[in-house]
Amino acid sequence: MGNFSKPTNVNNAEMAFGVKAMDLMPAYPDIPNEFKSQDNPFVKWQQKWFFSGLERKDIPKSKKGIDQNQAIRHLAAIQRSFEPQHEHKEAGVAYLASLWFETPNS
Repeated sequence: MGNFSKPTNVNNAEMAFGVKAMDLMPAYPDIPNEFKSQDNPFVKWQQKWFFSGLERKDIPKSKKGIDQNQAIRHLAAIQRSFEPQHEHKEAGVAYLASLWFETPNS
């Protein structure tokens, strides 16, 4: 599994078109099962973002040493990609968000 302790710089084209999303997240089997559950607060947050969009107030506080904008851009590139299956995208975004952000408000 790659190093996902910090988000990657994602350029505008990568973010807009969701290219290389598979390189931006762990393989599905490497994602902990808790992020494959609808009860997980980060999964709920990902679903809200995917289906309704996020407002600035919906973005949780980033953890120490994490650039919030860079993290959102990294996650947005995954969200916008057609490459991963939806379940992989959902779990991947939720898992990475848990590494980079405080628990979101539901």
